[in-house]
Amino acid sequence: MDFLKIIDTYENEIIKSTQESIRIKSVEERPLPGMPFGQGPYKALEHILELGHEMGFEVKNLDGYAGHIEFGQGEETVGVLAHIDVVPEGDGWAYPPYGGEIHDGKIYGRGTTDDKGPAIASLYAMKALKESGIELNKNIRLIIGANEETGWKCMDHYFKNEKAPDMGFTPDANFPVIHGEKGIIIFDLVFKMNKPTDCDIYLRDLKGGNAPNMVPDYAEALLEVKNPESVEESLKEYNKDKEILLTISKDGNLLKLSVKGISAHGSTPEKGENAISHLMGFLGHLFDGGCSTCRFIDLYNQRIAYKHNGEGIGCGLEDDVSGKLNFNPGMIKIEDGKIVLTINIRYPIKTTSKEVYDRLRENLKYTTIEVVEGSKDSKPIYTPADDFLVEKLMSVYREMSGDEKTLPITIGGGTYARAMKNAVAFGPMFPGQKDVAHQKDEYIAIDHLMMITKIYAKALCELSK
Repeated sequence: MDFLKIIDTYENEIIKSTQESIRIKSVEERPLPGMPFGQGPYKALEHILELGHEMGFEVKNLDGYAGHIEFGQGEETVGVLAHIDVVPEGDGWAYPPYGGEIHDGKIYGRGTTDDKGPAIASLYAMKALKESGIELNKNIRLIIGANEETGWKCMDHYFKNEKAPDMGFTPDANFPVIHGEKGIIIFDLVFKMNKPTDCDIYLRDLKGGNAPNMVPDYAEALLEVKNPESVEESLKEYNKDKEILLTISKDGNLLKLSVKGISAHGSTPEKGENAISHLMGFLGHLFDGGCSTCRFIDLYNQRIAYKHNGEGIGCGLEDDVSGKLNFNPGMIKIEDGKIVLTINIRYPIKTTSKEVYDRLRENLKYTTIEVVEGSKDSKPIYTPADDFLVEKLMSVYREMSGDEKTLPITIGGGTYARAMKNAVAFGPMFPGQKDVAHQKDEYIAIDHLMMITKIYAKALCELSK
């Protein structure tokens, strides 16, 4: 029987399984025995492995870090690498972020597109191939990670204990095929504060952002002020003609400033509204003296705010393969008398993290800001467009979508394609489709979910012949 026609009969099952997965809040939490990333990611991993077991596949749970679902025969293995953990939900959802509710033909919830929906689609693609009885010459293995969003310990553990597939793809980016990904670093800019003696305002607290790889959708500052009324007047003036508004609450001489932004993926900071940058803009309107805090705020506004390619702070790098560097101020806090600003950078394929750090330090050498390098450098990957894997997946995409014009692309996002050799990212978002990953009201249309299930089944079939 035609496996594509079989998929049509799965629609209710696919919807139900996706909703069940969305209803599990799989944000990383404190580890528990046998649950290295907390209860939520473990439950989500167990859920999809149990689905695979019920379908008659061989399944394996690798100590709660990751797992796989497998069938087929042959000496070679085709892998699909997906993840079931999610970034924090943030605020402002129209529908419950862990409800899996359906509205206007769309399933809403955190992880619907990144990456639970595509993971479920891949599983049912395997089921359709199995039930069709089509003859395949390779094993097919769906590998599921449980902390892709927060460090990739899942893949480190998996590939220390299991042999990597011979080739594969991850359904966690865009169509047609992602044949290159920029390098990724996360680091801190640390500034030691001194209590001002010549300012009427003291910054008591500052916080914003949920994760480095998200454009922050909320930020707040707690101020101790001598004249609260003047700050309120200044706020009214500053808010004129602005779409992103700041709000203020007062408790004696303590004022809390709050701002809501619009979240987006950290690899595309220009698609969001950075709440930290909006807040710092207003603080710059207030802190106009010569204190150390004033200097930090001024530096942020001059060199960082709204400069999505690092051009203001010395690392505006670019190449002809992957384009410009992406620069996202993802989190900020005051800790132990220091302002800690966490930056997420996606650097071009032909450059290095060392070049980025060297340029940052050169730009900041006459300041008191310290560049504290992160522990991990996720280096760029690149597969030529004429590679067998890329060409085969492009052929499938063109046949299934009817799009003959779009070429393979490179991105700033980091996918599991980095976790093994001979892997690329393949979907689930189509060219021109609205990107809702890491945003409030994340959703996947049911028609889209069914379509990618068919594309992944066709791709696995073609790669496994």
